[in-house]
Formats: sequence, structure tokens, C-alpha cells
Amino acid sequence: MSDNSADFYLPPGSWLGMIGGGQLGRMFCQAAQAMGYKVAVLDPDEHSPTGAVAELHIQAGYRDEAGLARLAERCKAISTEFENVPADSLDVLARTSAVSPGAHAVAIVQDRISEKAFIEKAGVPVAPYVAVRDEADIQGAPVALFPGILKVARLGYDGKGQARVRTREEALDAFRAFSGAECVLEAMLPLDYELSVVLARGRDGATALYPSARNEHRDGILAVSTVDAALSASAADAGSGEAGNTADASLWESDNIDAQAERAAVAIATALEYVGVMCVEFFVLQDGSLVANEIAPRPHNSGHYTLDACACSQFEQQARVMAGLPLGDTRCLTNAVMLNILGDVWFDSDSGTLREPDWRRVLSVPGARLHLYGKAEARRGRKMGHVNIVGATLAQAQSGAARVAAALGIAWSTQP
Repeated sequence: MSDNSADFYLPPGSWLGMIGGGQLGRMFCQAAQAMGYKVAVLDPDEHSPTGAVAELHIQAGYRDEAGLARLAERCKAISTEFENVPADSLDVLARTSAVSPGAHAVAIVQDRISEKAFIEKAGVPVAPYVAVRDEADIQGAPVALFPGILKVARLGYDGKGQARVRTREEALDAFRAFSGAECVLEAMLPLDYELSVVLARGRDGATALYPSARNEHRDGILAVSTVDAALSASAADAGSGEAGNTADASLWESDNIDAQAERAAVAIATALEYVGVMCVEFFVLQDGSLVANEIAPRPHNSGHYTLDACACSQFEQQARVMAGLPLGDTRCLTNAVMLNILGDVWFDSDSGTLREPDWRRVLSVPGARLHLYGKAEARRGRKMGHVNIVGATLAQAQSGAARVAAALGIAWSTQP
């Protein structure tokens, strides 16, 4: 088995491996290359966004033995950019390479049933729920779970594989529509807003926390993330590690909702013995209480603001963890709003025909930074890029975001 200990180190010039060729892998690749590393990506799509910028694209499936062997031979450290990579493939790679996150952690979060049970065991509250493996589980579900949300246990993302159900009968219909796939049925809670915490955890257990983001989802897809730089202090002052960001008990004792979320995220990462970058999404309820929604074992859409607002982005952090470098500085140097760009903005609102968005108008906004993912075809609902808008004050960032949203035809409202 490869050395995955705290003293593991790969100098610049070494190869880092990535499983998955989407936009998260692309941004990781660009960050790693800026630090002097070479990247090999394993992905079956010959036109993958990561493959277009990596030094080596191994065009193969995620279970392909020859492809996995080639990746492991080239790269002594390997990570993933999506949670549905086969856990057994990570186990195979871990025989010869340092794999982060490990197969055990990924396997837990791939299944909503095991994920929710694990979060509860870590001492973090979740919405009331039951595991649904057959119709009898719905028939016996407590009345308090209605109205609720039925979610497939595996392979659901961006709102896919989910159905809002008001009654037991609607839940049964939705379960049948999901072809009897294992699900969780969870209560629909009185939501105030959503927030997320992105963190990095090294092989030595050191943890670096980014300021939490307030998030707005539309049709199950993240649309807007808002970050107040003033909240950076709670993360940056959490401890006294070399990067100045290691969490300790003083953070956990705070009544501040952001500090509670940071405490919960660290507790989950520690229980998972996690190595790498991860995100925990939370619901803040109308009574001020906090419940965990789900874990993403990778950099996250809500952490894209770190590319332009933080001293070290979540993607550089991923490379640092993989290479055994010290965790980077997570201080937020400016206020930021991230707007997700879906393929919808390429379609004229009146005629529905394709046309190029007005990028000149977007980039005329002070503080606007455009990030496109290199995808050749714009489709409705497809993530094509994002814009980070930074400002000396949160009001300035939000004002700029409103202008960018208007230029792109994206609905805008000031975030909490």
C-alpha cells in the first residue's frame, strides 16, 4: 500500500492524478499546474473539460483496469472531482498511490442512507427521516414526515432523483416512479436559508476552514452563493496551525450559526478520517437551529468564490493536500457573490434561439471575474461557468452581482 502518512510529500514537477474530467477537475488542474505540478486525468469523454487542459488524458472508464493501472503508474497521489466514482476503483488505486479522499469516506457519502446515519453518529443533527427500501417502509413512516421529500439513495444530484410529497400516497407514487430504488424520506422543515462550509483536512489531521457561504438553489441547482468577509475571522482565528486555520474547541463553543456549522463540518470530517477538500451543506431553520443536509467529498460549487476572494482557493488546497504541502491560508480577503452560469443564458428569452451572452457587458462590472468551463455545447440546466463578483463591502459585491445577473438574464434578489 502506498505511503499515505503525514510525512508524505511530492515536490513540484511531480504528477497528480484526477478521476473525473468535469469543471471541478479542470479548475483543480489549472491550480496544480500554477504550482508546477503535472496532471493526469482519467475520464471516458474525449472532450472532457479537464482532459482539454491536463498534460495527460487517459480516456477510459472509471472501472477500466488498464486505465486505472496507467493512472496509478504515473501518479503517486490521486483524487476525484465527483462523488460517484466507484469506491472499489479507489481501493485499487490505493494499493500503489496515496488516494484522497479514501474509498471508505466516499462509499459512505455515496449512499444517503449511510450518509445520514453517519452524520447522526458524528453528533450532528439531520432532518427527521426514514430509509425506504420497499413500499412497506413508506406505509410505516411516521406522520410527521409528511409533507416531505423522497430522495433516491444513490446517484442523485442537482435536484435529480427527488420528489416533494405531501401525502403517503404521493410518496408511494414517487417511489414507484423511481423504479423501487432505495430512497430516504425526510421531513420538509421550515427553512430560513441554506449555508455551506468548505474545508480541507490534511493527512496529519490539520483542518483549514473557509468562511461559510449563504446559498440559493433554483430547481435543485445552486444559483447564488454570498460570502461576507467579516465572517472570515471565525475560520481564520479558529486555531494556531501553520496556516492559522486549525479548528479548536474555542470555535465550537460559539453560539454564532456560522461557527456552529464550522464545528459540525469539522466533526464530520474528523469522524470520516477524511483527507482532502470537502463541503458540508446545512439548512438553517426558522427557529435558528442547524441541520446537516449532505456531504460532498470534493471541492464544491459554493466554494468557487475562493478562486478570487481567498488567499488560497479550494482547488489549490486540494493540490496541497494531495502533495503533502502545508494547508493554505483560507482568509477571505474581500466580500464575494458567486453566480452560477447555466446553459440557459445562451438562449434568447423571446425567441429561444441560441446566441452568445454579452460578455463585454458582464466584464464591464467592477469586480466581476468570469470563469468558463470549456464546454462546447450549451444546454439548458448545464453548468457552463460562473462569475465571481468581489467588493470592498458586501453591498458593493451584491450591487455588482445584480448588474451581472441583468446582463446575463439571471433572476436576482439580495441574499440573506
